[in-house]
Amino acid sequence: MRDFVHLHLHSQYSLLDGAIRFEELFPLARSYGMKALALTDHGNMFGAIEFYNGAIRHGIKPIIGCEIYVAPESRFKKEAGNLKDASYHLVLLVKNQEGYVNLIRLVSLAHLEGFYYKPRVDKELLEKFNKGLIALSSCLKGEIPYLLSTGRRQQAKEAAAWYKEVFDGGRFYLEVQDNGLEEQKTVNQGLLELGQELGIPLVATNDCHYLRQEDAVLHDVLLCIQTGKTIKDPKRMKFSSDQFYFRSGEEMERLFGHWPEALKNTVEIAERCNLELRFEQYHLPHFKPPTGEPLDLYLEKMAQEGLQRRLSYTQKSQQEQKRYFKRLRDELSIIKSMGFAGYFLIVADFVNYAKGKGIPVGPGRGSAAGSLVAYSLGITDIDPLEYDLLFERFLNPERISLPDIDVDFCIEGRDEVIRYVTEKYGKENVAQIITFGKMQAKAVVRDVGRVLDLPYREVDVIAKLIPSALNITLDQALEQEPRLKELAARDETVSRLLSLARSLEGMVRHASTHAAGVVISHRPLMEYIPLYKGGNGEVVTQYAMKDVERVGLVKFDFLGLKTLTVLRKAAELIKRTRGEEIELVRIPLDDQKTYKLLSTGDTTGIFQLESSGMRDLLVKLRPETFKDLIALVALYRPGPLGSGMVDEFIK
Repeated sequence: MRDFVHLHLHSQYSLLDGAIRFEELFPLARSYGMKALALTDHGNMFGAIEFYNGAIRHGIKPIIGCEIYVAPESRFKKEAGNLKDASYHLVLLVKNQEGYVNLIRLVSLAHLEGFYYKPRVDKELLEKFNKGLIALSSCLKGEIPYLLSTGRRQQAKEAAAWYKEVFDGGRFYLEVQDNGLEEQKTVNQGLLELGQELGIPLVATNDCHYLRQEDAVLHDVLLCIQTGKTIKDPKRMKFSSDQFYFRSGEEMERLFGHWPEALKNTVEIAERCNLELRFEQYHLPHFKPPTGEPLDLYLEKMAQEGLQRRLSYTQKSQQEQKRYFKRLRDELSIIKSMGFAGYFLIVADFVNYAKGKGIPVGPGRGSAAGSLVAYSLGITDIDPLEYDLLFERFLNPERISLPDIDVDFCIEGRDEVIRYVTEKYGKENVAQIITFGKMQAKAVVRDVGRVLDLPYREVDVIAKLIPSALNITLDQALEQEPRLKELAARDETVSRLLSLARSLEGMVRHASTHAAGVVISHRPLMEYIPLYKGGNGEVVTQYAMKDVERVGLVKFDFLGLKTLTVLRKAAELIKRTRGEEIELVRIPLDDQKTYKLLSTGDTTGIFQLESSGMRDLLVKLRPETFKDLIALVALYRPGPLGSGMVDEFIK
């Protein structure tokens, strides 16, 4: 078998265009004996880190890349015209760290500056950020192939000469493909001649969009979902053959055996691409104390002053206060030794900004409530010693990981706090975090039903037979619901619908902005991660939360909580109608009228207490103290509920 490396490949992150999942790709590549692979999704780097780590785990050399869109003129020129000429394709492959950062810049600027139907760069950006990158001329939608296919050979030659000059040092290749299209054969001959005239080498690719030849139908369905068409529509967007699959090296040799150099160059390019990503370094944002003191000293001073202020409102004895300051010193020692002083000061700064602006902030959630430092700085309003909460659950020196403080804000004030952070640390250093919506069981059945042009009522019946359990799969639904299984067995149309839906289930369907995550860096984010523009114009990372943290950036959770908005409006109404000022943090936790109300189960609209199951438990337990509520919320989990532990506790 001839050595061959796929250098042009689209995963599921080429949204609703690629049908390749990494967990299926790598084993197949290994079975073909392939030692390297490239990822070149359309206009994005969404899957780059997942691909890189997965390839390494499977003993395959990862080549990070992207099939970018190039504007024919300036990326800032956004005028209606011939959409076929709105952008050309170009494949870029990363050679080294410099190339990785340059690809990040190009892909980010394409979204932030050049978006016009597609995220586009222009030749000005390619001239500026090409170092460390190898370029391939791409498919029939590449500039050079497109000019050749439309009879503009001289322009194609000029374009090829330009790319060769910009990607100097032999970093530009003319890409030949054979997916069974007659147009490709004509263009390939033109590329061969241009290569000979200009001294540009050829490279063979297969523009993989799915794994196996029989998966072409899945790809067809994906394109229909993307474009809102049905599979019966003869005018739908559709690939012209079923040859865009992940071919073996032998298959590629049969196609390009007459051009052995084009095959050999795939291996040569792979050998030139040697990116090594390091994940062990943190890129913490810089907090500048207003006094100019070192971070550790400033944190210690602010925490001690804050704790003294907190204790001044209590009746605690001198002995008890000593216990608090001992705990504070212990926590500060750990925080300083782990280098996280700045993190705490940043969170305290934006939390106290919100409070100063009258934006309600939650009292604290998660393990951060176990930190006395967080309580002293005003990040939380829960005394961890009073409730025997452990700091080690939040931050443990034996398990080095970034702290994670979730902060709840009034939903109407959350954006204002994010704006404050963006202005303070620089808009180039702050972004929200992307999240990916996947095709879940019920939704994918409805999607595929629409594509197959099945009557809505029939598809609705099938979808409603799928149990509503969280994250249930179609396989599980078929096991749990005999009516669904029976319907699939006796109706060929239903069987086909479910078969296609099962093949697409779990694939990425769309990108959106995470409800809480915000990343803050001490340097421009484009030095570390690619950026994207969200649906409301907000700047968003192209890497999902886990990958953002993997590359060493710090995530802060700004949660918008409707409950806090309701409480604020209630306090405003009380002031307006009764003239009374209500401070939410001063509301007593031992008010017996409140507990009597809770014991009736009349808790619709009350955060964490409004589900029917929780209302039943409230009636059974009849809580009388805050600690009863703590126990109730802690026990209302699948494990305790299923074990009988809750009933035992109530008894």
